[in-house]
Amino acid sequence: MKNQYDKTITACFVGYIVQAIVNNFTPLLFLFFQKSYHVPLSQITLLVTFNFGIQLLVDLLSVGFIDKIGYRVSMVMAHIFAAAGLILLTVLPEVLPTPFAGILIAVMIYAIGGGLLEVLVSPVVEACPSDNKEKAMSMLHSFYCWGHAGVVLISTLFFRVAGIENWKMIAVIWALIPAGNAFAFARVPIATLIEEGESGLELKELFKMKVFWILLVMMICAGASEQAVSQWASTFAEKGLGISKMAGDLAGPMAFAVLMGTSRLFYGKYGERIRLERFMVYSSFLCILSYLEISLFHAPQLSLVACAVCGLSVGIMWPGTFSKASAALPKGGTAMFALLALGGDIGCSGGPTLVGVVSGAFGDDLKMGVLAGIIFPVLLLTGIILCRKSRVNVE
Repeated sequence: MKNQYDKTITACFVGYIVQAIVNNFTPLLFLFFQKSYHVPLSQITLLVTFNFGIQLLVDLLSVGFIDKIGYRVSMVMAHIFAAAGLILLTVLPEVLPTPFAGILIAVMIYAIGGGLLEVLVSPVVEACPSDNKEKAMSMLHSFYCWGHAGVVLISTLFFRVAGIENWKMIAVIWALIPAGNAFAFARVPIATLIEEGESGLELKELFKMKVFWILLVMMICAGASEQAVSQWASTFAEKGLGISKMAGDLAGPMAFAVLMGTSRLFYGKYGERIRLERFMVYSSFLCILSYLEISLFHAPQLSLVACAVCGLSVGIMWPGTFSKASAALPKGGTAMFALLALGGDIGCSGGPTLVGVVSGAFGDDLKMGVLAGIIFPVLLLTGIILCRKSRVNVE
């Protein structure tokens, strides 16, 4: 019975690689777009906000339509949107009167796919029969990290060998992954999250539960703890070590992503031997220490090492919160997963914003910004303790 879902879980793993492509490929081209299409940097930076804004909107709206059209149709649509957006990125800037409008439309289309994947992939894996769902969830989320690292490494090497002016070739190659996975999801078995004859909790029911609000805040803090450092890691490497952007990307964000993936892979492999709650508590303490080290160490090399250690510490936070939510609210259904995804994306946007705002207030001192960001792992640790008091434990 379980073996027939192996292909489903594999397709979900690829689904998170697709999301990594959607979120991390286009930013590698920002400076090239600025030069070749004569787009102001202020407009270029708007693309990141627009991408995650669309995903947030999809997270919110998905509560109303995913259960109606079904997980299979939604999953296929998500991959089609992702592939179409990447392909249109190579076409629309050339054919529309304003290149930036073409880029913006392409980003909007693949962001719809990314938002759907954020909501869909975790509950599809959660619904698959498994002896240890926490292990499967952690393994699943590790593939976003491997996808992130792979996109940065492979794209950077391609630009180095073939020239960045040939970026459209690699964009089409990346688009083949969601296109192929769409066919996979049209065929693989998909289990139901809620037992037949039962219904998931409605929004108003979730909103009345104290446990849900604790988990939602934990999810916001998980996203913020992750991105508050990840988004600034390259800047730390470039400014602190005086290296090129290419080297900064490899030494900063990619090292962060690899260690975050390693943490998730470790729990995915050995999770049955470790209590999830204990692993999350230790990880939260390690995250707090890494934030302090980034902020207080004067040697830039040590700060960069602390950035990488932060990646190791935040690995379990996002999938672990999903697993605790599934155990605490087994009838949470699509609404719960969609709102948790929304919370995570709010954190992903809010964490780097807080760091940037505080850094600006202290004369562009990133260390002060990261020190302010320590509030996120502290709140996450508080949430774990409150969950324990509410008897929300995943053993």
